[in-house]
Amino acid sequence: MGFVDLCYRERRHRKLKQFQRVEIKVKMDCEGCERRVRKSVQGMKGVTKVTVDPKQSKLTVEGFVQPNKVVRRVMHRTGKKAELWPYVPYEVVPHPYAPGAYDKKAPPGYVRNALADPLVAPLARASSFEVKYTSAFSDDNPNACTIM
Repeated sequence: MGFVDLCYRERRHRKLKQFQRVEIKVKMDCEGCERRVRKSVQGMKGVTKVTVDPKQSKLTVEGFVQPNKVVRRVMHRTGKKAELWPYVPYEVVPHPYAPGAYDKKAPPGYVRNALADPLVAPLARASSFEVKYTSAFSDDNPNACTIM
């Protein structure tokens, strides 16, 4: 086996994409928007399944695709703002009502993924130990310290 064969094999293995499920948030108002969003990714190379949920403004694409390329394609073809699905189930976040995690626009049962975003308020990512000491000096807590 020569050096050329080895380089070719490495390049071939590097280009293989893994099967992924990409969830994207796209605002859809009507059936026309839904159809345009679906058609924007259906013809994409590597896509095996496209699911659109207009009530949640959610597009799910399954296949051998890269998430960033899917988002760019949706934005380019539809002219709509699109982003990777920023929500996680309510039970996953330790403090779902902390500022930065709670989002009024989120679908029922979901909150923003505060654990993945470093810019979100620190209280959303705090452990129960930190929350206990933070609320010990709070004005909202009737059992708080009154030394001040």
